[in-house]
Amino acid sequence: MRITVVGTGYVGLVVGVCLAETGNDVVCADVDAGKIGRLNAGEIPIYEPGLEPMVERNLREGRISFTTEVASAVGGAEIVFIAVGTPPGEDGSADLQHVLAVADTIGRNMPDDGPEKIVITKSTVPVGTAAKVRAAIARHTGRRVHVCSNPEFLKEGAAVLDFMKPDRVVVGVDSEYAREKLGELYSPFVRTGNPILFMDIASAEITKYAANAMLATRISFMNMIAGLCEAVGADVSHVRQGIGTDERIGPGFLFAGIGYGGSCFPKDVKALVHTLRESGVDGSILDGVEKVNEAQKRLLLDRVVERYGADLAGRTFAVWGLSFKPETDDMREAPSLTVVRGLVERGARVLAHDPEAEHEAQRYFADLLETGELVLREHNYDCLEGADALLVLTEWSPYRNPDFPRVQALLGEPVIFDGRNLWDPERMRDLGFEYVSVGRVAVAAAQPGRALAAAGA
Repeated sequence: MRITVVGTGYVGLVVGVCLAETGNDVVCADVDAGKIGRLNAGEIPIYEPGLEPMVERNLREGRISFTTEVASAVGGAEIVFIAVGTPPGEDGSADLQHVLAVADTIGRNMPDDGPEKIVITKSTVPVGTAAKVRAAIARHTGRRVHVCSNPEFLKEGAAVLDFMKPDRVVVGVDSEYAREKLGELYSPFVRTGNPILFMDIASAEITKYAANAMLATRISFMNMIAGLCEAVGADVSHVRQGIGTDERIGPGFLFAGIGYGGSCFPKDVKALVHTLRESGVDGSILDGVEKVNEAQKRLLLDRVVERYGADLAGRTFAVWGLSFKPETDDMREAPSLTVVRGLVERGARVLAHDPEAEHEAQRYFADLLETGELVLREHNYDCLEGADALLVLTEWSPYRNPDFPRVQALLGEPVIFDGRNLWDPERMRDLGFEYVSVGRVAVAAAQPGRALAAAGA
């Protein structure tokens, strides 16, 4: 099939490349000339495991191309995916200006003849958007266009695998033609029996928001329980096991930590709250989800202030992890934005490391890097020398099993604030660390003799 994907961000690029991988003729269009130039040279503007070799292969074999000529790209396609950004407005609603601009371009460039065209909203959009897209196209053409909703469920860090082997494909359609064509398009991805769920368009539009809001709710719920565990001396890890083994609940998204971030959960929860409010439906449960999450992002900063006082002048803190989650360079809404700036605002200097997000950190923290209040290090151990404490903000694999005697020797004091519960508190105590985690009782270091014996064991 001849497919055009408008937008080459995380979603659009993954969608285009994965569809090309199954033999389709794909054009990815974007108004950002710099990004398109890099993509045509085989350079990937984002970090996403497995994506780069797939782009290189499909460029080489001629199944994918990248262009800034959006008008010609949409005019020549059988299927057009709209995958542009929908940032939140001041009231939390999704900003549809880019989506509707693409719809307008499609309408202006409809050919006089040829096969019927299918236009798919792949961007996360509120209920009713498909009707607005259809109206925007219809202002310029009398030809029939099949507008569909096909929300994405791609996890950053596993997006390629999620697309190639989805647990389900959700498609909102209102014509048999669109149903047949999209069933054909997605058939290579569901050969193992996972379903293509065809439904009405409004239900498909709501499904994406409902899914992300449910996952965000689970995270905030466990972080609320973590606060209770700390208050009464319980261990949230045990509670997670106790409820996660209930088949009605399951273990996913039940890890306590320092809150969710990224490009999806924060804006999608806000957008759903806005839609609920507009529809006269009580959305207070999601108000609570947001409130808990915002407080959770400050948790390690608050713990540092409790330990050292509000004036951190003259102190240095090491930070491991800046991206909002591992296996991505995305720092949008990351807890590190709150923690690093909070430390600097209180007078501290921060030495930070992240395996992939250094270029994003240079963008988000340009002012702090210029003043030297934040310094990025090439290796994680380089952050530690003389630091008053280590703060772990992202659970990257290289951080999971470090050389603890080396960590202890480099730190000015053996103090760790672990925002991702990577290590066992008793073990950390025995190794000689003062260790603060989430939802578990903080531990002081064991006696020096015991710590040395444990480190040498």
